[in-house]
Amino acid sequence: MHTPSRREALFHTGGGLGGVALAHLIATAGPKPDPALDGGLHHRAKVKRVVQVFLNGGASQMDTFDYKPELIKGHGKPFDPGGAEKPEGVTSTPGNLMKSPFAWKQHGQCGRWVTAVFPHLARHVDRMAFLMALASKTNVHGPASFMMNTGFLLPGFPCLGAWLSYGLGRLTDNLPTFVVLPDARGLPYNQKGNFGAGFLPVAHAGTILNAGGTPPVPDLAPSPKAPFVTPDADRDALDLLGAVNRAHAAARPGDSRLEARIESYELAAKMQRHAPKALDLTREAAKTRARYALDDPDPATADFGRRCLLARRLVERGVRFVQVWSGAGGPSNNWDNHTDIVRELVPIARSVDAPTAALLQDLHDRGLMSDTLLVFSTEFGRQPFTQGAVGRDHNQGTSVAWLAGAGVKGGTAHGASDPWAWRAAEGKTYCYDLHATILHLMGIDHTKLSVRHDGTDRRLTDVHGHVVKEVLA
Repeated sequence: MHTPSRREALFHTGGGLGGVALAHLIATAGPKPDPALDGGLHHRAKVKRVVQVFLNGGASQMDTFDYKPELIKGHGKPFDPGGAEKPEGVTSTPGNLMKSPFAWKQHGQCGRWVTAVFPHLARHVDRMAFLMALASKTNVHGPASFMMNTGFLLPGFPCLGAWLSYGLGRLTDNLPTFVVLPDARGLPYNQKGNFGAGFLPVAHAGTILNAGGTPPVPDLAPSPKAPFVTPDADRDALDLLGAVNRAHAAARPGDSRLEARIESYELAAKMQRHAPKALDLTREAAKTRARYALDDPDPATADFGRRCLLARRLVERGVRFVQVWSGAGGPSNNWDNHTDIVRELVPIARSVDAPTAALLQDLHDRGLMSDTLLVFSTEFGRQPFTQGAVGRDHNQGTSVAWLAGAGVKGGTAHGASDPWAWRAAEGKTYCYDLHATILHLMGIDHTKLSVRHDGTDRRLTDVHGHVVKEVLA
């Protein structure tokens, strides 16, 4: 009896449309890491895994990490920076200068200034390397979020996690390469566009996990309404599909695309066995759960703590890139503090403070920091003058990010903003430089990882970017 090939089955059942869909969905293999380079592509890698905490909405640099005595002196006065550029608000008329309403204190041997909104993170500044003048090219949330994640202001480009998946592949066969843990209150600006694969094969897009969902991964197991889908029947179906797929692939040895798709199906099957264990936080000790604030009375803090703990469990099991989002899209429940810095910034800063500090310490205690990088960033900063009475407007001129972990020189800082934390003054960096530095730590020369798309050799850093060597060990 003739067993129809996969392609034959698709064309016979879909009138050819199945074949067209398959051509768009199947994944192609990217560059292969070199074991001699510790998994890197172009030089020896120091980092194998990345956890990125992304503060959605534009975290205020002068209310967290960027201490400015001149701003304190000028509090309540009109802002006049001098020179040709005049201050402008994005969504409002500029008000007077406003100092941070939070107390400043120096921490660690490095003497890093941190406000009272981050008491737990402040204890770890000697492990952090700060980018103190990280600018954007836009002060609009959507394009700025695209830029900080993909290197471009427009949609349709692969994000950092997708490029890492494409360039370096998986560390484990049982879990995805790139996982996204969004805020329980909703997806960020651009929705899933911030963690998409763009023109890369769709298999490199982020796998979104709903940390508070039951189950966190929908459709991973058969529905209880379908009792006929037994483990034996499921196994038989997978075996048949695998046989058809491999017969098709064997007949076309020069085409690697179907093999990549087969691997993605196999990964889904393996996740049925391994994901539930990885996502089961009840396996953690009560002390660990308390450190991550899982039982905090504030739902936002407990949710963020749950996702930070999940991030640790995922990277220690071989997930290469985990992105943990703080804040949903929209006018509230994020870092977009237009109305009242005290009322809006304090609760969301509190929600990430203890859990992020716990993640940093936990990675260290478990020895994971030897090859793991933790990144803490946002899409842009905020203005030194008031919006309304005590709010702050968007500011593309400067923001703060920090890195900690493998290959990073803790207790250091690169760049500085002007006396009011209004514009980058020295050591100005963009997302291109942050991305180039992360890729460098993972053994990738950012100028060499490119894909030909629509006649152009595209890369994460476009035609820009340099490695910020000042913050590297």
